[in-house]
Amino acid sequence: MGYFKTFFLMFTIICLFIFTGYTLGGEAGLLIALIIGILSNLFAYWYSDKVILSMYKAKVVNQNDSPELIKIVSELTTNADLPTPAIYIIEENSPNAFATGRNPSNAAIAVTRGLIEKLTQKELKGVVAHELAHILNRDILIATVSAVFAAAISSLASFALIFGGRGDNRSSNPFLFILLAFVTPIAATIIQMAISRSREYEADRVGALLTQDPGSLASALEKIDKISRTKNFNTVQQHPETAQMMIISPLITKGFKELFSTHPSTSERISRLNEIAKKLT
Repeated sequence: MGYFKTFFLMFTIICLFIFTGYTLGGEAGLLIALIIGILSNLFAYWYSDKVILSMYKAKVVNQNDSPELIKIVSELTTNADLPTPAIYIIEENSPNAFATGRNPSNAAIAVTRGLIEKLTQKELKGVVAHELAHILNRDILIATVSAVFAAAISSLASFALIFGGRGDNRSSNPFLFILLAFVTPIAATIIQMAISRSREYEADRVGALLTQDPGSLASALEKIDKISRTKNFNTVQQHPETAQMMIISPLITKGFKELFSTHPSTSERISRLNEIAKKLT
């Protein structure tokens, strides 16, 4: 199912590029857009994880830097019967984490320095288990690919500029620019909808079962959410296209905007984890 969703997303993006290319540039625009769409798909499938890790300047963890993190990942992957993913650290004070990669054999987990420093060892274990659950559930490919495409969609505006000033009636029509202004956020919404909130609930559930300690994950979520709502600007907030990959969205959403958040409410996630804890006792 994970691969089907990913390829459906890729097909949707190609159609979006073709439609926009033809609308703005006719047959020439269609051809250019088709080439860009295909190349973007191929690049996103094979290299999207490397792009995301590069965006955050993530560095591979060594034994001397964070032995406790390596130990936690090793224990949990053994329990989950998963290949050990590559482990990265992002030098960022804000606590957060994400998993990326094409499949369990080519996966990586990235955590911020703030996550290691601000959480207890049990809370850190809960977060790592949540990210391993995404790998186990094969959520990581579509999450990573969609993050790259969210950034690529912004190139459609530049595409409009290339053809917008040309002399034919199609490109001189201001309606086309208005259309593009609507297409871009709609495309971003499609990507968000492709990354269902239900996968966060499921990752919480599987992660809690891996550690047999739902309370520590709930405590970690509460702590991360509280810190993410402060006004301190951080590197994670500079990349909104990757917000849906994080265990807690770094983007502050309140009121009406919360309806379009890529993550379910933290309070609801904690409530569900508490229910799991009751069943385990």
